[in-house]
Amino acid sequence: MKKLWSLIPAFAIFIAISIVGFFGGIMLLLSGERAWLPLFFFVLLFLFFIFLLSKRIGDAKRWKQTAIVFVVLAIMLTVWPLYQAYLDSIPGVSAEVDIYSYMPFQEDSKLNVLEEEPELQFEGDLPRLDGATALYPIYAAAAEMIYPEDWYEPSDSEVMVNTTPFAYSNLFEGEVDAIFAAAPSQGQLKTADAKGLELTLTPIGKEAFVFFVHADNPVESLSSEDLRMIYSGEITDWSSVGGDAEEIRAFQRPEDSGSQTALLQFMGEVPVMEAPRENIEEGMGGIIDQVAEYKNHKNALGFTFRFYGEEMASNESIQYVAIDGIVPSVDAIRDDEYPLTSEFYIVTTQHSSPEALELAQWFTSSQGQRLVEKAGYVPLDSSGE
Repeated sequence: MKKLWSLIPAFAIFIAISIVGFFGGIMLLLSGERAWLPLFFFVLLFLFFIFLLSKRIGDAKRWKQTAIVFVVLAIMLTVWPLYQAYLDSIPGVSAEVDIYSYMPFQEDSKLNVLEEEPELQFEGDLPRLDGATALYPIYAAAAEMIYPEDWYEPSDSEVMVNTTPFAYSNLFEGEVDAIFAAAPSQGQLKTADAKGLELTLTPIGKEAFVFFVHADNPVESLSSEDLRMIYSGEITDWSSVGGDAEEIRAFQRPEDSGSQTALLQFMGEVPVMEAPRENIEEGMGGIIDQVAEYKNHKNALGFTFRFYGEEMASNESIQYVAIDGIVPSVDAIRDDEYPLTSEFYIVTTQHSSPEALELAQWFTSSQGQRLVEKAGYVPLDSSGE
């Protein structure tokens, strides 16, 4: 019996090596990191050699320590994928949506287009467009009305969508003629000034900057002051604003994104606390540190723009928070009652094509404003006329 018990560490090592090798190899293959496989198995063999050596020289203490190392590795490689699967199962308001479902001239497109003849026609080159993901449905709808029928690849065509930071970058580099976005950040304004660019912001509609929480969160309303104190780090627990005694996990967005710029404008002179961050593996380049993607935990707080949150990345597990007692409804936005209502723009420069300037003016016309409303946004004029 004593001899049988002495074999248990060796049996544990065998099981642990099998688990570590199997799950570790599978994870490396699925993540595309095949180059790490030789090193991974070399480390396993090296540890196994140490185990055999310690057993051979009769060092029972080192033998047991090596066994513990293998067992811990096995546990980590089985528990970690389960934990990641759990995190992935938590719904969020993702930065990723199916933009192809909003492409112009597609059979199953989600675009809402006016069923009338366009008052604007292009005889020369088509304006090259880019913009925020949240505004793609409106300028894609305009393209379907005005542009000739074609395949407009979202990543490389006359009608692209590359998110706010990249859209501004493309405008500054002269890659596009106009972009559809929120007002530029301070960093983007400095970049434009350094390049000698004069930005023209033509307002074409209204949008609401909204905050949201888990649907089970009892907090239904926050004051502007509450939000500033939360995002400055002064208020850290939901119990301070009428909720349960849980730490507030206030998510943010990457720098120069449209919604993060809106947050900074809302905060004014109040400094914003460090955002929750996560380590992301980036190929052979190792680990990068980036702003954590919103996950709808019970204690989470996030923000976005109304149309994007409701129509493009809809999630029934969240609820919008009223700000200063006002819910971000279309009527409240239309009447400027909701305190975080702002305009969105077509942004051009002095180098933009004449066609891009014509498009900007068309969007402020009666027909352009009807399209804004038809697409699901709030036009500048409450009547759309």
